[in-house]
Amino acid sequence: MKPECFGVMDKVFPMGPDGLRNTPEGCQECPEKVACLRAALATPAGAEVNRGGVGPPTPANRMVKGLRRWSALKASRQRGRQ
Repeated sequence: MKPECFGVMDKVFPMGPDGLRNTPEGCQECPEKVACLRAALATPAGAEVNRGGVGPPTPANRMVKGLRRWSALKASRQRGRQ
């Protein structure tokens, strides 16, 4: 039986006080953690997170988006070398 919070974005991947999303400690031990996070990311709110809409513009959000772009570029270059 799945917990009541299963797949609810604001409960299983809430925005932290630092402007970043984090998995709560209570979720770390849950056997449904991976399936739950996947279900949460499949919701409209999760799609917004996947598009990079991690919240209102803040220095932390800009840094996260910059790191994502850098990581994608690096991975692309590494694939090109292989």
